[in-house]
Amino acid sequence: MLKKKILVTGGAGFIGGNFVHYMLEKHPQYDIYNLDQLTYAGDLTKHYDIEAKSNYHFIKADISDRKTIMSLFKKEQFDYVVHFAAESHVDRSITDPEIFIRTNVLGTQVLLDAAKSIYTSKFVHVSTDEVYGELDFEPTTYFTEDTPLQPNSPYSATKASSDFLVRSYHETFGMPVNITRCSNNYGPYHFPEKLIPLTISRVFNDEKVPVYGDGRNIRDWLHVQDHCSAIDLVLHEGESGEVYNIGGHNERTNLDVVKTIINTLEKNDDLIEFVPDRLGHDKRYAIDPTKLEELGWKPKYNFETGIAQTIQWYLGNKQWWEQIISGEYKNYFDKQYSL
Repeated sequence: MLKKKILVTGGAGFIGGNFVHYMLEKHPQYDIYNLDQLTYAGDLTKHYDIEAKSNYHFIKADISDRKTIMSLFKKEQFDYVVHFAAESHVDRSITDPEIFIRTNVLGTQVLLDAAKSIYTSKFVHVSTDEVYGELDFEPTTYFTEDTPLQPNSPYSATKASSDFLVRSYHETFGMPVNITRCSNNYGPYHFPEKLIPLTISRVFNDEKVPVYGDGRNIRDWLHVQDHCSAIDLVLHEGESGEVYNIGGHNERTNLDVVKTIINTLEKNDDLIEFVPDRLGHDKRYAIDPTKLEELGWKPKYNFETGIAQTIQWYLGNKQWWEQIISGEYKNYFDKQYSL
C-alpha cells in the first residue's frame, strides 16, 4: 500500500519545521516532503536527526517558481498540502514590502494552481491573527472567524490577500481547503530575531533587550507544539472551506514577556531598553478558539509551563542559536548536500 504524501511548504522555518517533526512522529504512515527556498530564516540544521528517515524528503525550491512547482506536483501527486511558506517578519515587510507580495501572494497562487491541477485532497493554508488588524485593550473582546480582515502592515496585508485567494479557489473551483489563523507562536527553533528567542539570547549574554514603545502591546501566545496538533486536527477533521482560529488564551504584554524571561534567568530589569515604537504597531491580538475546541482541540501548554520549557530548551541548545546569530547555519545546506 502506497504511503500518502504530505507537502509541507516552509518546512525549514520555525512553525513548519516543528510541524515536520511532529508529523513524522505522530504519523509514520505518511511520506513528508519539506519544500523550502532556504531564505535567511530557513534553517535545515533543525532536521539533522531526521534526514536519514526513509519517509522524509527535502526539496529546495521557490513556491513562486511556477514551472518548478507545477512539475513537482505532477511528478509526486501530493495527497495533502500544508502551506506555511511565507515571509513573516513585520519589520522586514515595512522595509521591503515587494518580496512579501511575491512570496505570500503570488507563491500561494502558484501552489493553489498546482494543487488544483492534481486534485489534491486537502490544502491547508496557515495564516495569522494579524490579518484581523488590532483589538483595543478591553479584555472581553476577541478575534473570531467572522471578524472582518483589517490588516495594518504590509506583512499582514499579503497574508490577508493569500487568505482571500485560498477562499476563492474553494468557492470558484470547489477545492477542499482550510485556513487556520494563529496567535503568536513560541517554542524550540524560533528564529533569534523574534521577541522571545531574542530576549533569551540577549539576557543570557547580559545584553540590552530592545522593547518597542512602552511595551504595553498585548499578544496571545501559543506554544508551537499546540499549534502543530491543531493543524493536524484541521487537516484530518476540518470541514472543507472553513476557517479555524488557533489561540492559547495566554495574553501577555511584550514587557511582561521580557520581564518573565529576565526573572527566570535571574537577571535585572536594567537590561530592558525602550526604543521608538514600530510603525503601525497593533495594540492587541487575542483569539477565540471555540470553533476549533468544538472540533476536539485542546492546548497542552499554558504560558507558564510553555515559557519555562522554551527557556530551558534554549539554554540546552545554545550551539543552535549561536550558529544562527553568527550566520554559520547558512552553510549547512551546501555542506550537507555537497554543493
